[in-house]
Amino acid sequence: MRPDSRVIDTLLHEAILLAREAGTEIMRVYREGFDVHQKHDKTPLTTADLAAHRCLLGGLSTLEPHFPVISEESDALPFSERARWPTYWLIDPLDGTREFIKRNDEFSVNIALVHGHHPILGIVHAPALETTYFAREGGGAWRQDGTDAPSPIRVRKLGNRRPVVAGSRSHAGTRLGRFLEAIGPHKLISMGSALKSCLVAEGVADLYVRLGPTSEWDTAAAQCVVEEAGGQITDTGMQPLRYNTKDSLLNPHFFVFGADSRDWSQYLD
Repeated sequence: MRPDSRVIDTLLHEAILLAREAGTEIMRVYREGFDVHQKHDKTPLTTADLAAHRCLLGGLSTLEPHFPVISEESDALPFSERARWPTYWLIDPLDGTREFIKRNDEFSVNIALVHGHHPILGIVHAPALETTYFAREGGGAWRQDGTDAPSPIRVRKLGNRRPVVAGSRSHAGTRLGRFLEAIGPHKLISMGSALKSCLVAEGVADLYVRLGPTSEWDTAAAQCVVEEAGGQITDTGMQPLRYNTKDSLLNPHFFVFGADSRDWSQYLD
């Protein structure tokens, strides 16, 4: 059964508090120093990833024990088990571990509540920047800086302007270069983690394109924020991303874009 709007509002409020609590754990490690290990997929892992994972896993399980949790740092679960879940939490305790290691502050805590293969609640909290983006389906998208009151955010219309493109600091590639050349004159803003999608959601960028591997926990929270801000996250066939539909939790390549946009697939080689 789908949670009603009052339940989702309560979950959103409590999950924001948990994201900030996990952010506090991350910043403690950030200040004190850390070792870097390598996971089996060659991606980096730090004690901050694990501290935030434990914080979120315990907090979300207590908040709503009927909703399972998928975390980047959890053991893989078979699709035969996941397929029975109508509603579940999908989290990345520390999105942008490479940015964390580089100490450029562009990393985030991502929390999404997914129902029916679609995120209905999303939080992207950047602890080093003291900025939180959040949304729930039908409730609009919001940005909060520190203890200031939250402000509504909205994508902007592209029109005939030169597009502003958000790009990854750590995952650029030759295919992306060819895509950017194909779209013509543009301005590129480099940013780490799910914050690139949030730049589109708040109207700072018009497009974020990812032509490399990501996982579903990298995009779900930001997708809710972007969609509630009036934008879209789609695969390269211009279809919205969907979650927990197959054995793999890897995403297809995707676009994040605002209003009055283009068919970005036409620029792919």
